[in-house]
Amino acid sequence: MKDLTQGSIVSHILNMAPPILAGMVTIMICQLVDLYFVAGLGEAAIAGVAAAGNLGFLLNGGLQVLGVGTVSLIAHAVGRKDRLDANLVFNQALGLAAVSGLLTWVVGSAFASGYMRMVAADEATVAAGTTYLLWFMPALALQFASRVMGAALSGTGIVRPSMIVQTLAVMINIALAPVLISGWGTGLALGVAGAGLASSLAVVMGVLMMWIYFRRLERYVGFDFAQIRPQLRQWKRILNVGLPAGGEFAIIFLWMGVIFYALRDFGAAAQAGFGIGTRVLGLIQMPALAIAIAAGPIAGQNFGAGNAARVRETFTKAAVVATLVMVTFTILAQWQPGLLLGGFANDPETIAVAILFLQMVSLNLVAQGFTFVSNSMFQGLGNTKPILLSSGARLITYALPVLWLSARPGFRIEYAWYISNATTTLQAALSLWLLHLEFRKRLAPLKSALPAA
Repeated sequence: MKDLTQGSIVSHILNMAPPILAGMVTIMICQLVDLYFVAGLGEAAIAGVAAAGNLGFLLNGGLQVLGVGTVSLIAHAVGRKDRLDANLVFNQALGLAAVSGLLTWVVGSAFASGYMRMVAADEATVAAGTTYLLWFMPALALQFASRVMGAALSGTGIVRPSMIVQTLAVMINIALAPVLISGWGTGLALGVAGAGLASSLAVVMGVLMMWIYFRRLERYVGFDFAQIRPQLRQWKRILNVGLPAGGEFAIIFLWMGVIFYALRDFGAAAQAGFGIGTRVLGLIQMPALAIAIAAGPIAGQNFGAGNAARVRETFTKAAVVATLVMVTFTILAQWQPGLLLGGFANDPETIAVAILFLQMVSLNLVAQGFTFVSNSMFQGLGNTKPILLSSGARLITYALPVLWLSARPGFRIEYAWYISNATTTLQAALSLWLLHLEFRKRLAPLKSALPAA
């Protein structure tokens, strides 16, 4: 366990962010590697995997529910020096993870084809996306347990072990991708099914490694099968914090679904270009997101310890660092978008769509950084309802005009990106205002203390 209520906040952020970033970047690289090898199968395969990946945002909402609820409650318990409560939260979250994983596998497999038919441009894209999802579903199901174990460590101020395991699992995925997708060394090319299978096998290995770590090395929280038995009061505590944050992923799913629907008439190449562009944009957002994620447990432990001054300082320092990072990547995306996108598609139309998307949407990276940090602070404070409110406002203000314009003659792809920039800025402003109100409500009653040097 690491005490985040003492010492320099900037040092804590900079110590925690690199391993978080390493794990996140490795995951994103894994997705890009999958797209790279899938690209050789044609534009329908790219569009299918990209559209199927959007369903992952919805299912990742469930992961976010457990992850945010676990890290917030455990961080508060650590701040209060209440190890018994931290251990109870961990084991109850594991029980929820088992139930959630099973439901995800069953329901996701049943509705994979129906989802693809709603968003795909043609039958070839439907077939590719459905195949990928069916083989990828075990990975999504098993990630619930992995997320809970990683969140428990994060709540105690430790991020390196889970990120190392995550990185090793993703390296396994990267190694398996060319073998299973393209048949390297075996001559048996499974295509998009191989992409899903590679991810599932890698997640199995990651869960096993995390289980071994907790059994042999972790001392602050640990497995207690007597505490895994469902306790509805504890489940409610976790879900009260986690559900609004998970709802944000459902909103992202709907937001991306609106875009895929609006691009249907432009063909599979346009959808593929958007899919590649979002992956690359996600990659360049990772450093600021890692900084924001690192700020959450710091704010949570200090809130649990009753130190309002350090909670406020955590927000200020994280916001400044995230803004500097986002300004740097905005310049890069404007200057060399083709360099960032090179190698992920051969079709000129697909690349043109991806470049246009990246150049236009990267203009709101700074606003996105403020949203990231605000969301992490809400999680640290244990009230994630404002996250759902700001994300919902963004969805409504985006979806209504885009759907209306897409049904009218003369609709152009860049109209969707103009509206995206405007609504992302609106979300950032709303998030900051809601955080201001939350600070006044939850920090004022606390006994403030001067931030430690």
